[in-house]
Amino acid sequence: MKTTLALLMTGTMLSAPAFADELAVVGSWSNLPLYQDFETPFWTEKLPEMTGGALTAQLTSFDQMGIAGADVYRMLGDKVFDVGATVADYTVGDAPELEGLDVPLVANDAASAQAMVTAARPMVEDIMRDRFDAQVLGIAPYPPQVVFCQGAVTSLDDLQGKKVRGSGRMTTKFLEALGAEGINIAFSEVPGSLERGVIDCAVTGAGSGFSAGWWEVSDHLLTLPLGGWDPVVIAMNADRFDGLSEDDRSALLSAVADGLEAPAWAAAQGGLEGDIACLTGQPECAEDTKAAMTSVEASEDDIARARQILTDEVLPDWAERAGDEWAARWNETVGQTVGLTIAQ
Repeated sequence: MKTTLALLMTGTMLSAPAFADELAVVGSWSNLPLYQDFETPFWTEKLPEMTGGALTAQLTSFDQMGIAGADVYRMLGDKVFDVGATVADYTVGDAPELEGLDVPLVANDAASAQAMVTAARPMVEDIMRDRFDAQVLGIAPYPPQVVFCQGAVTSLDDLQGKKVRGSGRMTTKFLEALGAEGINIAFSEVPGSLERGVIDCAVTGAGSGFSAGWWEVSDHLLTLPLGGWDPVVIAMNADRFDGLSEDDRSALLSAVADGLEAPAWAAAQGGLEGDIACLTGQPECAEDTKAAMTSVEASEDDIARARQILTDEVLPDWAERAGDEWAARWNETVGQTVGLTIAQ
């Protein structure tokens, strides 16, 4: 028996790396598809495989930890954990420059959204190092941020006078320019707020709203992407990242790119179409549960008006808060990609 145990232990030691480095990882919302379908399998299964066992992870989400999404990067900088992921728009109180990552109304499909994120990434990497002492590992999408309303909505004009929960500061600014009242309410509080009439409408991703049951307390879906794509920035404490060996740093970045970012982006467009099908009760929905919301397509006039508000009011407002340097960098990168320029 002793001989058998010794042989088993020797085999285990030879098959595993001598010094696996375990990362403490805090992911995004635990009840949404990004965490369930992409973050969880990556950190718990793919990471050890893709790094030859050199890196492993213990994963939880910020809501399971009982912390706010806005606190993730701040706590990451304080070395409370090694890796953190949250919606960039949640943290713009600390870093208004990050709003430039996710501009509403300029990306109507996943390919356009990914091109915008790719253009913004060098800027985001500098912001994360400067503001949060963190290294960007990857940027993954939520679906486009659409509008869920309780009560009939047929165009952007119908949002005037309504109380609308925005998904970020740029979105809220846009809603206010339309004549709506922008309301700041946490994602988890939206269903109850819609049900009680505290708000009339709310902005979030189609898949997020479906998963969280927003369709049970709303009946009209305006599919114009008023809130952009709400990208989630996955970052690592800079000291922790810099302390890894060069091989492990390269392996980690490659693994996140191939094992987490790429699958999430690949699923984004099909996921959007499927989510809208489920929210509106179409036969293309692959889920057992189907909602019956009324889909409202934006008119050409709506789109033209929205773009005008974006260029005349929303982007200049952001540039003033972020500063001339970041506005200039945005013009040279994201702006060139999406065909917009912020006047300075």
